[in-house]
Amino acid sequence: MRAWIFFLLCLAGKALAAPQEALPDETEVIEDPTTEEPVGANPVQVEVGEFEEPTEDVEEIVAENPCQNHHCKHGKVCEVDDNNSPMCVCQDPSSCPATAGVFEKVCGTDNKTYDSSCHFFATKCTLEGTKKGHKLHLDYIGPCKFIPACLDTELTEFPLRMRDWLKNVLITLYER
Repeated sequence: MRAWIFFLLCLAGKALAAPQEALPDETEVIEDPTTEEPVGANPVQVEVGEFEEPTEDVEEIVAENPCQNHHCKHGKVCEVDDNNSPMCVCQDPSSCPATAGVFEKVCGTDNKTYDSSCHFFATKCTLEGTKKGHKLHLDYIGPCKFIPACLDTELTEFPLRMRDWLKNVLITLYER
């Protein structure tokens, strides 16, 4: 049965594809050859000139950013040098994002409140290599607490109090 259907479809396709002769009643219209359009071309596209030159799909080559997979420590950002190599440089504290509230503030060991950890680490990076930068660490999260200045009497008592503290520590260790 399938063979017969296939055979009929082939005959129908052949009949449609065969050129038909003009009937005697019909007159053939011959168009002016100067206005003849290319076969299979859309007249609108031909007028616009879309098919005049073949177009080539040129893929834009996007250079991969060398800093994309290069990680820097806190306070540093990646930049590309003249050789297109990634390198870490200190971040400018003013380039840190704005803080939203008090909970983002941090206190450094210099008893200074920084707006965020980004500001702290950027400042620490700029001080890198100096004595102050070496001693600066993140003390705790939150604004720094007010520490009053020592009185003169407290300063004179300090060596004696330190001696007593150390004596107590040594006695505790000896007893263990």
